[in-house]
Formats: sequence, structure tokens, C-alpha cells
Amino acid sequence: MRFDAKQLAEMSKSVRAHALHAVRCAGAGHVGIVLDAADIITIIYANFLRRGRDKFVLSAGHGSALLYAVLKLAGYNIGDLESFRRLGGLPGHPEFGFDGVDATTGPLGQGIGNAVGMALAAKIRKTDEFVYCLCSDGDLMEGVASESISFAGRYQLNNLILLWDDNGVSIDGNAITDVDMPMRMRAAGWNVISVPGDDFKKLGRVLSDAHKCNVPTFIQCKTIIGRDSSLAGTPAAHGLALSDAELMRLMERYISPSGDDLWEIVANNAPVENLFETDVVSLDSVVMPEFDSNISTRELSGIYLKLLINAGADLIGGSADLGASTNVKTDASVDIMPPKFNGNYINYGVREHAMGAIMNGMAYVGLRPYGSTFLVFSDYLRPSIRLAALSHLPVIYVFTHDSIAVGADGPTHQPIEQLPSLRLIPNLNVIRPCNGAEVAYAWQRAITDKSNPTAIILSRQKMVRVPTPVGADISRGAYIILPALARRVRVTIIATGSEVPLAVRVAEKLGDAVQVVSMPSVSDFRAQDAEYKNKILVGYVVVIEAAATAPWFEFADAVVGIDSFGASGDGDAVYSHFGFDIDAIARDILKKLK
Repeated sequence: MRFDAKQLAEMSKSVRAHALHAVRCAGAGHVGIVLDAADIITIIYANFLRRGRDKFVLSAGHGSALLYAVLKLAGYNIGDLESFRRLGGLPGHPEFGFDGVDATTGPLGQGIGNAVGMALAAKIRKTDEFVYCLCSDGDLMEGVASESISFAGRYQLNNLILLWDDNGVSIDGNAITDVDMPMRMRAAGWNVISVPGDDFKKLGRVLSDAHKCNVPTFIQCKTIIGRDSSLAGTPAAHGLALSDAELMRLMERYISPSGDDLWEIVANNAPVENLFETDVVSLDSVVMPEFDSNISTRELSGIYLKLLINAGADLIGGSADLGASTNVKTDASVDIMPPKFNGNYINYGVREHAMGAIMNGMAYVGLRPYGSTFLVFSDYLRPSIRLAALSHLPVIYVFTHDSIAVGADGPTHQPIEQLPSLRLIPNLNVIRPCNGAEVAYAWQRAITDKSNPTAIILSRQKMVRVPTPVGADISRGAYIILPALARRVRVTIIATGSEVPLAVRVAEKLGDAVQVVSMPSVSDFRAQDAEYKNKILVGYVVVIEAAATAPWFEFADAVVGIDSFGASGDGDAVYSHFGFDIDAIARDILKKLK
């Protein structure tokens, strides 16, 4: 059923009362958006959102109390509003995993990208759901929002409705959005409509019209931040600057038994949710071919990825305009384009951050996306990677050109701190393979892990082949790739990726008492028991990796790495210039052993 304006007004009062109650119990939160945007969220949940089909993303995540109040009234199982912002209770910003919360938001702009990804996923699946997203001035100022908005316009995502809580105020004063935001949205290919944010009749009409549009719709909802409070229309209304007495008066003013009763109708008529979940395809039989010649791990990755896709891997790929360089666009890739949205590959354009947020949106609704760029540009999408890890989304990142061996492109394209910094993100699998077996493992791990994202780190330069011994267990994170010939091991050289062949050459120069360990996954090795670690970390331990050195001292006595920016030049020359030289490393190790 559809509720009329009078009923919606009472339901909106209930939302405000319950949200203010949550904030008051917490003694913290954001009152401004609760008071100015309750009407917008009320009409969506009461009259438009089809539970179990449509999605709602609160990109303005600071309005979490507003979302929780609606979810509670609409019959979602979210627990007690009194637990808001308390340990073990409802989090201060929405987090995926709570009933009815479709995305983890709070870092502004991310929710807009998530909503774009959800809308794109529906197009790919050929389903009819709509995605509603409520955003703030702050969201629209963020670069990730701009990238995502332009992507959505180009892809004509007419199942996406973005509502702007346009109160003209941010924390530091007047909101510094574009001079003419509606014009910007039209230029990006969106249908634009402006309405008062508290006019239920007009809101209902424009939402209905948006369903019939052939491009995404942007609804400018004019509101007053902190409406009805003594701080209305001021920056102070954003947070919790109201006295407890005024907060209580407002809460009592909005209490509406009839509104609660109307919400109970919504709760009682909620359908059984239709959750999408992607099955894990068994692809154990996909085998990496053997190569005798030198080959880069990005090439090996592209070869194996093509085999996976041809074998039926349910993956949606893409790249930030670098598919040919990162080898993720294979002969098995078919571009996804409007209006049909057939295929398995997305060209995001040079929009790394949007790519990360859009992939998160697709993963929230059950698709298995992978995206790629150069490792040094992982910084551009790092906030989205962090949220994927926080939300346990099985997104796959393919990061190539992984070291100073990139060479002539110079230090702007040569990652130094990116690899260790990615390893610091909880829940993120970071795998830097050195050969075909490890590349295959990295992809197998990524496509079968349903709980965490994976970053696969790959070389641009070709490498000497160092085979993984038969019976070695790559899943332990580290294994002996070259055993010592002597009974007593004096030196263990640990290396990852393209430094493994270098480590082998150093070991051969040092003699029989040296073993070489390949450690493609530091976190997996860290999780091993002491017995296994003691088998790996024998004697004087040296790590060789073309990245920042500090984190490796967890395991190593010495580290050959790079703690400065790189240089432009021939890749081999740059590599050697910064100390990745067989003779120099061997000499340094021998000095330490004397």
C-alpha cells in the first residue's frame, strides 16, 4: 500500500523521535540530518523501497541514527536503539552485516560509489531492482563521488536514484559544493529534479517519475539542517550541540503513536528477503602451463585468468584504463556496455577510486569483481580497499608494475611504501607471487575466499623461472623454494615476487649452507604455528624485497630493500643502483657472518 502525505508526516515524526532517542542515549551523534532528512528517508521506506529487492545506501553515514530508526520501525532486526554508539551495539556509522544496512558508509562519497556498483550489478543480472542513495553536501564534494557520478551517467544507470540533502551547510560553514550542482549533474548525463525535502506529494511524484527515466536521477531536496531546533540552519546543528533539555523537548514533540502504528503495517507486510549469493565455482582443475623462458608475473596472471574465465569462473573484471598493461583484459573478456550490459569486463576509465567503491557495491550484492591498476596507484583507491576489508567483501585487486624495476617511467610510477602499507590493512590478503604456481594459488585463493578481499601484486618485468618444489605448501604463506645442500643451515634468504630469482642467485654465490624461502603471503605465514616458523626462519635471516624495509624486521636480521624514492632509467640499472645486486648482497651477508 501507499501512504498519503498525512500518514507519512506522522511516520516521519516517529522516525525523528526514535532517532533522537538513540542519540540522546548515546550522548553523541548527529542531530542535524535527523531533523532535516527524516521526511526523505520515510517516503522511500514507506512507499517505494521493495524489501529484499531494492537497495538503500546512506552515503551520508553520519545520519546513522536516522537509518537505524527507520529500520527499527520497519521491522528489521537491528537490536536496541539504546545501544547506539556503545560497545557491541549499533555502530556510530552504518556497517554492513547489520540487518537492513546495505553498505558500510561514513567516509563521505563512498556510499555514492557503492550505490553505483549496486545499480550496475542489477543491470548485469538483468533484474529490476532500484537503488536509492541519500547523500549530503560533503558527499558531493569528495572526488570519489564525482568519479562515480560521471561513470553512472556514461553507463546510463536509470535504476539509480540519488537524493541530495541540500541544506547548504557543512561543519565549517556554508557548504562548498559546486556553484551549480544541478548543472554539473546534467553535464554528467543525469536527470535532475529539485523539490522541497519536506513536501511528500512532490517527493512521491518525482520518485515515481524517476522510475520511468532512461538515465540516473538526481533529486535535489532542499532542507534546513537541524530543523525545528534553536540551531536550525547553522553549522552547529550538524553534531550534538543541543542541550539535553532541548533534545528531550524535541523528542517529546515528535512522539507519534499513530506514526508507530503505521510503521507496524510496513513491518508486518515485509516480504521474505531475496538475497543474492554467488556460488564458489570449483576450478581446481585449471592448471597453469609451464614456461621455460623468462616471463613476468603479470603475463602469468593474464594467462591464468583467461583459463579461469573459460572454465566458468563467475567474475566481473575491469581496470582503470590499464587493462592491456595489467593483463586483466584477456581474449575471454567481453566489454559490459549499456544498454544491454552483457559481458564480463568493465572499463572504469581513469577513475581508480570510483572503481574501488563501485566494486564494493557489486560485492555487497553478491557479485565477484576484480579490478586493476599499477601498484603505485593503489593509493588512489585505498579508502575503498579499507572498507572492503572492514566489510569482509571478496573483492580482488590486481596491482602490477610492482617495484623500481618499472624503470624509465621514474619514481612517480615506482612503488616503495605501497606493498607494506597494504599488508597493514586487517582482513586483506596480500599475495606477491614469484612464479606460475604462486600466481595460480593467488587467483585460487582470491576466488574461493568469500570473506575477505585479496590484492595480487605482480611484476612488469620478465623474471627467471624458479619452480616451486613438488609438495611445497604455498598456502602456508612461506615455503623453502631452494633447500640448502648442507645439513646445517647458516643463512635463510626470504624473498617475494621478482626478488626470488635474485635471492636464488645470491644463495648460489654464498654456498651450500643457504636456503631460500619464497614468502608470497606475509599474513598467512604469520598465522602459522611456532614449529613451522622455526623450520623456515633458520640461522641468519635476510629478506630481499624491492619495497620499504621496516616491517620485515619482524622476521629478519637484515633487510635488502628500498627506503627512498626510485629513479628514472633502465629497469635493470635502477634495480642494481639501489642495491639489488647479487655480488653486493652476497658481500654484505658474508661480512655479517664473520
